Amino acid sequence: MSQTAKIEDYKLGAGDKIRMTVFNEPTLSGEFSVSADGALSLPLLGDVQAVGKSPAEVASLVQTRLADGYLREPKVSIEVTAYRPFFILGEVSAPGQYPYASGLTVLNAVATAQGFTPRASRKVVYIRRSGATTEETYRLTPDLIVRPGDTIRVGERYF
Repeated sequence: MSQTAKIEDYKLGAGDKIRMTVFNEPTLSGEFSVSADGALSLPLLGDVQAVGKSPAEVASLVQTRLADGYLREPKVSIEVTAYRPFFILGEVSAPGQYPYASGLTVLNAVATAQGFTPRASRKVVYIRRSGATTEETYRLTPDLIVRPGDTIRVGERYF
C-alpha cells in the first residue's frame, strides 16, 4: 500500500467498532467490536474472524453464514463506526494515544498531540504501520497519511 492509500482499502483490526445492518432483521443488527483475538461476536453466528478483512469481505462472510440455515436471502452491510487509535511519540508536546479520524495526515496528528517541541525534526518522521514489526522513515509532507493503529515517532533534529 502506498503512503496515500485510501480508507476503502481498510482492513479491520482489534479495537475497531463496526455497525452491522441485516435488512429486515433488527435483532441481528447492531454495533460490535473486533476483539483482541480478531473476532466479532455476532448473534446466531458466534465468533466471526474479522482481522485482515475489509468490511465488505466480512459482510459477505456473514451474509453467507446467515444464508446457511438461518435466513432466506439475507442482505448484510457493515460500516466502521470507530477506528482503532493511532499513537504518536517523540518530539511532540503531548505524546500518547489518540482517536483516528478518516483522512488524518501526520501533520494533523502532530497538531492533535499539541505540536512539535522546539527540538523536533520537521523533515522526516518514523512510522510503524499497524501490523509491521519495524518502523520506516518518511519525508514529512502535507499529504503523508496516517492509518488506524499506526505508531508515529517524531525524532530530534541535529543542529
